[in-house]
Amino acid sequence: MVTKTVMCPKCKHQVVAQGQPGEKIRITCPQCNTTGVFTFPGGKPGAFTVEVDRLTKRYKDVTAVDDLSFNIRTGEIFGLLGPNGAGKTTTIKAILSLIHVNSGKIKINGFDIKKKSIEAKKNIGYLPERVAFYENLTPLQTLRFFCELKGADKAVAKSLIKEVGLEDAINRKVGTFSKGMVQLLGVAQVMIGNPSVYILDEPMAGLDARWVKIIREKIKMLNERGATVLFSSHILSEVETICDRVAIINKGKLIAEDTVANLNKYLRIKPRLEISIPGLNGKIPEVIKDLDGVEAVDAEDDTLFVTCESSVRIQVITTLEKTGLKIEGIKTIEPSLEEAFVKLIATDEGGA
Repeated sequence: MVTKTVMCPKCKHQVVAQGQPGEKIRITCPQCNTTGVFTFPGGKPGAFTVEVDRLTKRYKDVTAVDDLSFNIRTGEIFGLLGPNGAGKTTTIKAILSLIHVNSGKIKINGFDIKKKSIEAKKNIGYLPERVAFYENLTPLQTLRFFCELKGADKAVAKSLIKEVGLEDAINRKVGTFSKGMVQLLGVAQVMIGNPSVYILDEPMAGLDARWVKIIREKIKMLNERGATVLFSSHILSEVETICDRVAIINKGKLIAEDTVANLNKYLRIKPRLEISIPGLNGKIPEVIKDLDGVEAVDAEDDTLFVTCESSVRIQVITTLEKTGLKIEGIKTIEPSLEEAFVKLIATDEGGA
């Protein structure tokens, strides 16, 4: 990991950035909101599994992807996050060369997707947003069919079905499957041939909590085996749980790319204290409101909620104790990706 201090060209404010040698990140100055791209010095060619450089895709008068750039390092789980209609599926289809783009360059494992499409896509497992299989086939027949298409040994079909937990339904028709079961069969299908790169488009969309947990564990398992995983989602909690880094896009534009922790620090989203005080009865102590570094104060029953700078947490507690209030418990809630996401989207759309 490399740490660099980058000076804003507009207001000269200094921003501390962290990344790998050769990594390209987008930086927005917290002082004046000027945005630019910074590339960390060093690094070797081919250090990234997926490279997207200035990708643009237009449909008549609509720009679905707008000058989008990001890189995915080998062996990481990378989340492409954004609201519905942000351009996530269009980006994935462009990476896989399933659509023609207006401009930009894409490389997978060092191969240009346009010039060497076969080599670039040779080691990719792709799960589309809407998985569909022949409903009159069983999962065993389905996987054997895909093994034949991929030139893989059909003998792996049974073990893949077992691996995703569908062995009890091995002889059932796919047409009788729930959405979660179809999604698991899709995961089994992309594992054929043991690809080194997995590209999964909204793999957990529309699933209940039980199926989400199973799919999440399968993604972690693939990554632990050494695979690089790119998946898109609008489910913030899932991205936060398993991703090493995330790229947040809105209206086809990249508005942030970093680790979850760094996004929160970069946006200066403050942690929240939940302080249990017997007898508080929803009343907010006035002395807390006036403390420097306290952003917001709220109370509900016997719990006081204080959003503040980390450096003033001790002062908040000692100030409360000096007023004679008895503190029974303190819990710190760290900022979440959801807070970062909401703030980034609001900033991008001209909000506060």
